[in-house]
Amino acid sequence: MESARETRARVASEAPASTSVQEGSKSQRRRWWRKARAKASRLLQKMDLRTMTQSLVTLAEDNMAFFSSQGPGETARRLTGVFAGIREQALGLEPTLGRLLSVAHLFDLDTETPANGYRSLVHTARCCLAHLLHKSRYVASNRRSIFFRTSHNLAELEAYLAALTQLRALAYYAQRLLTTNQPGRLFFEGDERVTADFLREYVTLHKGCFYGRCLGFQFTPAIRPFLQTISIGLVSFGEHYKRNESGISVTASSLFTSGRFAIDPELRGAEFERIIQNLDVHFWKAFWNITEIQVLSSLANMASTTVRVSRLLSLPPIAFEMPLTSDPELTVTISPPLAHTGPGPVLVRLISYDLREGQDSKELSSFMRSEGPRSLELRLRPQQAARSRALVVHIHGGGFVAQTSKSHEPYLKSWAQELGAPILSIDYSLAPEAPFPRALEECFFAYCWAVKHCALLGSTGERICLAGDSAGGNLCFTVSLRAAAYGVRVPDGIMAAYPATMLQSTASPSRLLSLMDPLLPLSVLSKCVSAYAGAETEDHPDADQKALGMMGLVQRDTALLLRDLRLGASSWLNSFLELSGQKAHLKSVPKTEPMRRSVSEAALTQPEGPLGTDSLKGLKLHDLGLRNSSDTPDTPELSLSVETLGPSTPSSVNFLLGSEDGSEVSEAPEELSNKDRVRGVGAAFPEGFHPRRCSQGAMWIPLYSAPIVKNPFMSPLLAPDSMLLTLPPVHIVACALDPMLDDSVMFARRLRGLGQPVTLRVVEDLPHGFLSLAALCRETRQAAALCVERIRLILNLPGPPV
Repeated sequence: MESARETRARVASEAPASTSVQEGSKSQRRRWWRKARAKASRLLQKMDLRTMTQSLVTLAEDNMAFFSSQGPGETARRLTGVFAGIREQALGLEPTLGRLLSVAHLFDLDTETPANGYRSLVHTARCCLAHLLHKSRYVASNRRSIFFRTSHNLAELEAYLAALTQLRALAYYAQRLLTTNQPGRLFFEGDERVTADFLREYVTLHKGCFYGRCLGFQFTPAIRPFLQTISIGLVSFGEHYKRNESGISVTASSLFTSGRFAIDPELRGAEFERIIQNLDVHFWKAFWNITEIQVLSSLANMASTTVRVSRLLSLPPIAFEMPLTSDPELTVTISPPLAHTGPGPVLVRLISYDLREGQDSKELSSFMRSEGPRSLELRLRPQQAARSRALVVHIHGGGFVAQTSKSHEPYLKSWAQELGAPILSIDYSLAPEAPFPRALEECFFAYCWAVKHCALLGSTGERICLAGDSAGGNLCFTVSLRAAAYGVRVPDGIMAAYPATMLQSTASPSRLLSLMDPLLPLSVLSKCVSAYAGAETEDHPDADQKALGMMGLVQRDTALLLRDLRLGASSWLNSFLELSGQKAHLKSVPKTEPMRRSVSEAALTQPEGPLGTDSLKGLKLHDLGLRNSSDTPDTPELSLSVETLGPSTPSSVNFLLGSEDGSEVSEAPEELSNKDRVRGVGAAFPEGFHPRRCSQGAMWIPLYSAPIVKNPFMSPLLAPDSMLLTLPPVHIVACALDPMLDDSVMFARRLRGLGQPVTLRVVEDLPHGFLSLAALCRETRQAAALCVERIRLILNLPGPPV
C-alpha cells in the first residue's frame, strides 16, 4: 500500500491547475469537482482507519507549516490553528475508534449482518475524517492560487473540526458504555442514577455544528439537499412559531427574512439547536404534519401511483366476537377502544390498486368517511378483480404524536401495486392528547376488524401481514402480542422498518448518534416518548388547535394559501408559515371535523368511567387486554405486564436534569458516591480533552420514569420470553445511521436466541424515515423495495417479473 505522502502527491498531481479550473466554465468546474470527490471517496474507502489518520495528520502538518509562514495575519493564524486542531483531534480519536472497531463484531446479529451502534459510530467518525482529508488535500493543492476562497474553506474546516471534536467525545462515551455494560448488551442495564448522570452530561454537548455546514455529512449525498431544505424550513417554522405564541402576528413579508438561514449555515445550526432544546412536542407535531396540507398531499398523490381505491373508513365502536385459534368453536369479545376518552370510532384507510370484490359493497360504503375534494377516488369498472389471498395491515410512524395514513399514502400506493394486495392503514389517535394505551387499543381493534371483515376489503385473508415503520413498527409488535394474549389469530408475519422497541430512557451506542441526527435529536425522542407515556402536563390554552391545527388550517385556509401562491410567495413553505402565523387568531376547529379527536376532559375528570370502574386513565393491562376475554387474568403472558403497567397519571419528574420541585428521582444523581462518580461519565474523557458545550443553556428533557415505560406493550424489547415466543416470523429493515439501530439489533438477537424466525437487513447511509423519502433517490428506492420484498415473503407472493 502506498504511503500517505505518496497518496497525497498523486491526487494533487492529478488535479488540474487552479487557474485552468477557474478559467473554465462554471459547469465544467462543477463536473471536475464531482469527479474529484467521487474518485477521492473511492480511494478513501480503500484506506484503513490508521492510514487515513496518518494521511490527514501529514496534510495538516504540511498546511500548518505553510500558513504559519504567511505572516501574522488573522486568517493565516486561524488556518494554522484549525489544522493544528485537526491534527490533535485525529490523533486522539484514532486509538479509541480502533478499540471500538476491534470488539464491534461481538454485538452483531450474525456474520452476515455486521451492524450495531459501535460500528455506526466508527463509520460516522470515519466519514468526518474522510471529508477533512479531502478538504485538506484541496487546500494543499490550491492554497497558492489567487482564486483560493480562504474564508469559505476556513469556515468549512472550522465546522468539521467542531464536528470531529464532538465525535471524539461520543467515542469516549461509547468506550465507557463498552466497559460498563453487561457483556453482549448494547443498552445500559444497571443503576438508573448512573444512566441519569450519563444523560445529564451527554445533553450538555454542543450540537449546532452538526446542523450547519456539516448537516447530514454521514448520509448519502443525494439525501443532503433534502435535509438542508428541511432544516431551513424547520428553523423558519420554529422562529415564527415562537413569535405566534408570543402574540406577534406574522405577515408574508416578514417571512422572507428566513432566507438568511439558507445563506448562513452557522446561524441555521445555532437556531436548529435552540429549537430542539426549547420547543415542546406540540411544535414537532405541527411541523411533522406539514405533509398533511391539502395542497402538498395532492401534489404528492399526483406524483405517486394511481390506484382504483383510496377510501377513508370509520369503524364504529361496537364490540364484536372473534374465534379463538385454539378452538374456533369458542369466541372472545373484542371491545372498542376505551382508554382516556371512552369508546370512539377508529379511522382506517383502504388502498387497493385494483377494484376487487367487496370493495364497492353497500356494507363497506356505510363505513366510508368523506375527505372533501379527495374523497371520490373510487371509479367503478365494468368488471371487478377477484379477491386477493393476501392483506396488509399497515401502522404508520410519526413518533406516536404526528402524521396519519395520508402522510404515508404515496409509498402505500406503490406497495398496493407491487404486491397486488389491498392495504388497510390505521389512523390511530395521537399523543399527548391520547397517550398509551389508546393507540394500541385502536390498532388492535382495527386489526381484529380487518381479520373478521377481510372479504369487504377485497381479500380472502389467507395471508395477513402487519407492516409499520418507526412508532408503527412498535405497534405492530405490540398488536401481535396482544392478539396472542387474546387467543385470536396473529398475523402471518411482521415487517417493521426502523422500529422503536425500547422506550425506556437508557443509553446505547446508536443512541449517541442522536447528537447529530437532524430528524431524531435526543430531546425530540424524549418528548415524544414522554407524550406517549402520558407525562405531557403542560397547560396549553390552545391545546386542541396545536394538536389538530394542521388539518384545521388546511380546511379553513386553502383559499388563502392559493391566493398567496398567486401573489408570488417565495416558496410553499413561506405560504404555509403565513397560515401558521394566523393560528392564534382562529377559533378552534369543531371537534367533529378533524380526523383526530382530542382528549375528552370529562372522561379524564369523571370519578367513574363508562364501565363503572375507576377513571379510564388508570386502566391496567388487565383492563387493556382481558376485560372481555374468556381467559383468566392470571395468564403467565400478562402477569408481568399487569405488575409493571402502574397508574398512567402524569408525572413532573425530570429524568435527566432534575425538576424544579426537587423530586426524588431527579435528585438521585447528586447522591452518587465518589466511587460511582469515578466510574461514571466524568472518567470518560482523558485529561486535557474538553468537548464543546451547548450555548443554549440547560436542556430540559422530561422523561416518564414510572414503570409504564418498562411495560412490554410499550417497550417490546423488555417483554419476557413467554410473550416473544408468541410472535410470528419477524422481518426488520433498519438503518445503519439511525439512533434506533440498536433497538432492531437487540430485538432480533432476542428473537434469534429464542429460536424464533427473524431476519434483519440494515441499509447503509440513509436516515430514519427513508420510506417517506422513497421517491427521492436511487438509494431510498432500493431500501423501500427491500421492505416490499420482506412483505412479499410473508404473503408468499411470487417475485416481481424480471
